[in-house]
Amino acid sequence: MPAPQTALFTAADYRAMPDDGRRYQLIQGDLIMAPAPNTFHQIVQKNLLRILDNHLLQHPLGTVIGAPCDVYLDEHNVYQPDVLFVTRAHAERIQPDAIHGAPDLAIEILSPSSAALDRRKRDHFARAGTVEFWQIDPALRQLQRFVFAENRAKPVALIDDPETFSSPLFPELVIATAEIFRR
Repeated sequence: MPAPQTALFTAADYRAMPDDGRRYQLIQGDLIMAPAPNTFHQIVQKNLLRILDNHLLQHPLGTVIGAPCDVYLDEHNVYQPDVLFVTRAHAERIQPDAIHGAPDLAIEILSPSSAALDRRKRDHFARAGTVEFWQIDPALRQLQRFVFAENRAKPVALIDDPETFSSPLFPELVIATAEIFRR
């Protein structure tokens, strides 16, 4: 006897959910609840937001937003990247309720409880049109920088603390990993 098939959650189902104070994401039609990240994860997120926001105050290239903020990629994928950036050219994607469409940059900070899920998201961001994806591992003090036009599967750079790096999305900005991982 075949197993009963469960229906995939859709973006419409996700939108209709009551706010219960928990953090959910829709990944390939599966509704996933994530526990709150650990404190070092939150410190890394705060540092990234400060670095990028300070640069954007001087160079108004777009908008940087930290989680939680829903990103609707398609009918079965609604993510909340830890940090996202949308260029001014794509400003219409920023709607009052969420981001509708791919951010130009999505950043996921790995936590022991969510690392496997965060890694699953990378291909969906690539297919949706995200330009860059940064996967940050606080435990290793390492950043993997993916540029999807060059390679979806492998990072174009593996940056360890205390190295620096830059991105064409943020001209004139050199980011020191020591600043990202500063406690």
